[in-house]
Amino acid sequence: MADELIPLKISPGILSDIYREARGAFPAECCGWLSGPKDGDEVTVVRACENAQASGTHPTEAQRGVENAYVFTGGDLLSLNETLESEMPARIIFHSHPNGQAYFSPTDREVATSPWGDGPAYPVQQLVVGIDDRRVVEAALFAWSDDENGFVQIARFDGADV
Repeated sequence: MADELIPLKISPGILSDIYREARGAFPAECCGWLSGPKDGDEVTVVRACENAQASGTHPTEAQRGVENAYVFTGGDLLSLNETLESEMPARIIFHSHPNGQAYFSPTDREVATSPWGDGPAYPVQQLVVGIDDRRVVEAALFAWSDDENGFVQIARFDGADV
């Protein structure tokens, strides 16, 4: 049976909030998650996080700076995990690429995949926002595909001037 990968609904208002987070963090990468009702098909809450990459604690790319990597703080990671058993769990993890491109990089894929290689590290979709010094260029949503044994793009969004 083929995967049926359905993008969670992201309202224009939530998307604008994420774009503002990306603009506020630029030229660093922003990061956080979107929560929504556990049995629903949309996200309704933006939870921005601190990009702690400068601390050198990235699990695979510690030498990179905040302009080309992100990592949640320990406290943010604990909070994300706590949401997973709640009525409003994290449904999408988001981050930005300050090079203006919305793609799921090899590092993004590695970090978002279970260390045992048997699926996603978290039961969430992944949103990447491509931003440059002038505007948000684009955004793309990715989900785990069992058929592909990896993340695949399931939606694209237009950028905006923010």
